[in-house]
Amino acid sequence: MARDYYEILGVARTADKEEIKRAYRRLARKYHPDVNKEEGAEERFKEINHAYEILSEPEVRARYDRFGEAGVSSGAGGPGFGDMGDMGFADIFESFFNGFAGGGVPGQQGRRRSGPVRGDDLRLDLKLDFREAIFGGEKEIRISHLETCSSCVGTGAKPGTRPRTCGTCNGAGQVRRATRTPFGSFTQVSVCPTCNGTGETIEDKCEACNGAGVKQETKKLKINVPPGVDNGTRLRVSAEGDAGARGGPSGDLYVYLFVNEDAEFQRDNINILSEIKISYLQAILGCRLDVNTVDGPTELTIPAGTQPNTVIKLDGKGVPKLGNPAVRGDHLISVAIDIPTKLTAEERPLLEQLAKLKGDRIGKGGKGFLGDLFNK
Repeated sequence: MARDYYEILGVARTADKEEIKRAYRRLARKYHPDVNKEEGAEERFKEINHAYEILSEPEVRARYDRFGEAGVSSGAGGPGFGDMGDMGFADIFESFFNGFAGGGVPGQQGRRRSGPVRGDDLRLDLKLDFREAIFGGEKEIRISHLETCSSCVGTGAKPGTRPRTCGTCNGAGQVRRATRTPFGSFTQVSVCPTCNGTGETIEDKCEACNGAGVKQETKKLKINVPPGVDNGTRLRVSAEGDAGARGGPSGDLYVYLFVNEDAEFQRDNINILSEIKISYLQAILGCRLDVNTVDGPTELTIPAGTQPNTVIKLDGKGVPKLGNPAVRGDHLISVAIDIPTKLTAEERPLLEQLAKLKGDRIGKGGKGFLGDLFNK
């Protein structure tokens, strides 16, 4: 007993055209023989195709809903794809598995699908140190991707042989059946079951790639990281994705960058942030001292009377602007002041004398110069 076509696609009998199309796409990807090598996958794929052929055409679907299998038997309900106003099965097949997008075009029946197919794009995540992201440079990476088989040069056939034109469809990639029924004459077009739409068959498969025409290989690449990249920056490496089928071009490799945090520096767009701690005397009197920057140590001038959390800017010591490294941000240094909690016997009288000179009240409860420093 024939299975219910709605059950095959896993949709309700009330499903609309878009629901049926989405279900078909999902199942076709899963069971296509080029993807699924499990036993029975090919038969399941053919079953899915036939169910979609019936349910995707409103007139044929209506006959199926009314008369069941009898209304569409022997191809009676098979849709004539050349007359479809929406995307035909042939175009959907090509869109999913050959990398092309296309709608149903009247009259374009029997097209071969043995032409070149672009390979898939690949993604690689790469971590960078803080300074590597700022200044860029050359990085070596390892990738695993599909490369064209060197033994058969992508044909899938044993060296010295070549694929033959499919005898079932004569290279068209499709088979057509015309039948007469009580409802009229109908033509059904479907993917050739022998060559799966390629228009060619391989009698002697290449032993190196088992007829696939491509092999999984691991290789090293050197890429250039431009200055100023940040978390989420994407680099495109042309033609380093998976190799295309039947001599098609390779896809691209997309490298996504992620930057490790630094113990001393933080980043704010193209500016760099850091903190320096100085003594209260250095803050009062001012000083010069060396500070670290991404370019190395540099001398920083602390003006006399610097207040806590003052921000001092070092022009042009920040991050190069991505795409225009001649422009750089600034390095912003926040000044923290270290107030001691205890004084030595030598320091206390000196500071008490200074407080008297300024007329500040000191002693228990004193809130004058340096706060509670003298109350210890």
